[in-house]
Amino acid sequence: MAINGKRMFPCLVCMGPREVRQTKKDKPYLVCDPCGVQVFIRGSAGIEEFNRLLESTNGESLLTRLKEMDSRYRPTCPECGYKFWVGPELVKTSIFDGSMKGFRCPQKDCSGIIAWEPKQ
Repeated sequence: MAINGKRMFPCLVCMGPREVRQTKKDKPYLVCDPCGVQVFIRGSAGIEEFNRLLESTNGESLLTRLKEMDSRYRPTCPECGYKFWVGPELVKTSIFDGSMKGFRCPQKDCSGIIAWEPKQ
């Protein structure tokens, strides 16, 4: 995908769009400064597959979908502001009827709950 003429790909940690750069030997890599992640694509098969992935995706639709996934599965705790990935171990259920109430914040000493809002 390309934004403003630059090839972009999401960071594997924060999902933010990052520019695909080229090494001196013309191999693609990504750098996400906020996360401290560097991803280098090595080997001709990996480079070929990565380029095919970049060419086959519609940049806008991929970024839109990733943003939706980020907001749905990586909420921010209303109590402490911590952003986390949801998982089954964080499910909060009602002690009365067992219905799902939301997700607990995984931070120690935080009692924040992200309310479950089923899709209608």
